Amino acid sequence: MKLEGRKIIVNKSSEQLVQMLKNPADYRDLMPDSLQSFEAREDGFKFSLKGMPEIALKISEVTDREVVLKSAASNLDFELKGTMNPIAENQTEVQLLFDGKFNPFIKMMVEKPLQNFINSLSDSLEKL
Repeated sequence: MKLEGRKIIVNKSSEQLVQMLKNPADYRDLMPDSLQSFEAREDGFKFSLKGMPEIALKISEVTDREVVLKSAASNLDFELKGTMNPIAENQTEVQLLFDGKFNPFIKMMVEKPLQNFINSLSDSLEKL
């Protein structure tokens, strides 16, 4: 299952974004209003939103062009990637891409909430 967020412009340089996205605690600022819990860990974070199970993510890779978050749970196989394209000194184009391997039943249940989550993250990034 592949989902895409819209391309947005963030008023930060790619270097500023990289520094932020390397720090698990900084992801709290990107979470939607429906956030119920958030816990930063050494290599990632876990959080829960209203009406969704707790999700644990591991920061797998952060470069000047992308950040890759992967599921920290062995029973879920997905990654959330943010591509970053510098367009000016203090502006970066960002797009969120989700890739998950789910059975058809799970896909049907999570597709809409996940797309809403990606849209919400994009909105939060755009306001930085």
